[in-house]
Amino acid sequence: MRGADPRVVLGLHRSRHERRLLTGALDLGVTALDTSTNYLGFRSHQVLAHTAGDLLPRFTVSTKVGYFPGPGGVEHSLDPVRLHAAVEQAAEDLGREPDLVFLHNPEHSLSEAVPHNQDALAAACAALDDATAKGLCAAWGIASWNPSSLLDLVDATAPRPSVLMIRAGLLVGARTLEAADALIRAWNLGCADVWGMSPFGGSTSAPVWDRLDPRVFLRDGRRLSGVQAAFRAAYHLPRVGSIAVGTDEPSHLGELVGGLTGQVEERTVQEYRRLLRDRSRDQSA
Repeated sequence: MRGADPRVVLGLHRSRHERRLLTGALDLGVTALDTSTNYLGFRSHQVLAHTAGDLLPRFTVSTKVGYFPGPGGVEHSLDPVRLHAAVEQAAEDLGREPDLVFLHNPEHSLSEAVPHNQDALAAACAALDDATAKGLCAAWGIASWNPSSLLDLVDATAPRPSVLMIRAGLLVGARTLEAADALIRAWNLGCADVWGMSPFGGSTSAPVWDRLDPRVFLRDGRRLSGVQAAFRAAYHLPRVGSIAVGTDEPSHLGELVGGLTGQVEERTVQEYRRLLRDRSRDQSA
């Protein structure tokens, strides 16, 4: 990343993993891929290696561990042995060590670990830290859909993640934004160490995007589309250096890359966050 320039990460959640998408991403200068062990029916790593193994050296590759095939379909686990084995398997299936491995939604299992949540999270983090030390991946982080549940579990004695991935964008609620900010401070992470995901809340065609004009968040928004403006504003809600975004169309990816030239109006973002906080307090009253 050049200075504070925003970076696009091609997310493969719900992707068909087509080679044309990866070549299109490279043509656009997008050189970061994000996947997970459970994507594409637990076949993402193998399919990537088979269809685009020659392209993977041109990307930095992040993946996630935490979900496993189970008798009922998919199960989540923070068991250190299973996590360590999953990182080993990821490297084998990809044909290379991942540049980054995320602990995937640890909150999914923490409710089952009561009253030992902090110990369970620390042990899971230690497993990924150990995998990194052994060269199975270059770094590790935490990807959390609901960071609020992690706030009380941060332990100064436990290994610290190198990267935090959380939801970002105009549809993220005040509580999630504040929790993300608190975790960033607790782990002393810089902007480049924080990634956003799901910047459109799942779809750019959702009705909500017909009811608002995200261009008000940009100083020069009129020259960009609403989709581009929403994507650019997401880098400030909360403040992140990279956003993982999924698509199967290189043209859509190109539109988003084009939106990075927009300049966000920070005062508008802060006013928006204040309104979110006020609304959240009113609803809790």
